[in-house]
Amino acid sequence: MGGRDPLIRTEHVSKVFNPGMPDETRAVSDVSVAIPAGEFVVLKGPSGSGKTTLLSLLGCMSRPTQGRIELHGKDVAKLPERFLTQIRRKEFGFIFQQFNLIRGLSVLENVMLPLYPTEVKVAEARRRAEALLDELNMRHKAGQPIQRLSGGEQQRVAIARALVNEPEAILADEPTAHLDTRLSEDFMEIMHRLNRAGKTVIVASHDPRVFGKPFITRIVEMQDGAVTAVTAR
Repeated sequence: MGGRDPLIRTEHVSKVFNPGMPDETRAVSDVSVAIPAGEFVVLKGPSGSGKTTLLSLLGCMSRPTQGRIELHGKDVAKLPERFLTQIRRKEFGFIFQQFNLIRGLSVLENVMLPLYPTEVKVAEARRRAEALLDELNMRHKAGQPIQRLSGGEQQRVAIARALVNEPEAILADEPTAHLDTRLSEDFMEIMHRLNRAGKTVIVASHDPRVFGKPFITRIVEMQDGAVTAVTAR
């Protein structure tokens, strides 16, 4: 795995919330890590270790207080927000702990949502969304409102939504936190399949059902905002 070029690299990155205030919090502290393209990486640590904040920094959802974040070798940390929005849409697919699906919209509409507004035409957005729902055995639910789905079905919709923009990397935050063992296994198998197809997968988790998998290629361990170990398998 060591021969792969980094997709994302952080150099001495820190993230401080409410700086200078009584409730100042250093969520990430002087982190330097490289995420090689095509790997399956887990950010491992207990609640409050900084893994979710680091995930948001890696995905350009948050800016560092200090340090550099390089994507394909280019520093993106200080880019204007409009450019970061374009990068997020092009490079990353996000799966959130609470799914963040939109109630009142159908399954198909939720999956198509990240392609608005982009240069992708509506017919192409629909084609992509339907193909992904097919792949995830959810096509028969395409017209259903999201609130009628089970937790496992909602997660599959969240996965389809994360893939509809054809991203290079998939970022997932505690994706198995509210799932039973069978659904957790299903999720990890889908992620494994996507990784084998060439996607870079980065998962933040404290769940042994996630970081115990043999197909994980790199584990980044965190404690109190700092990286304490990086293990490449």
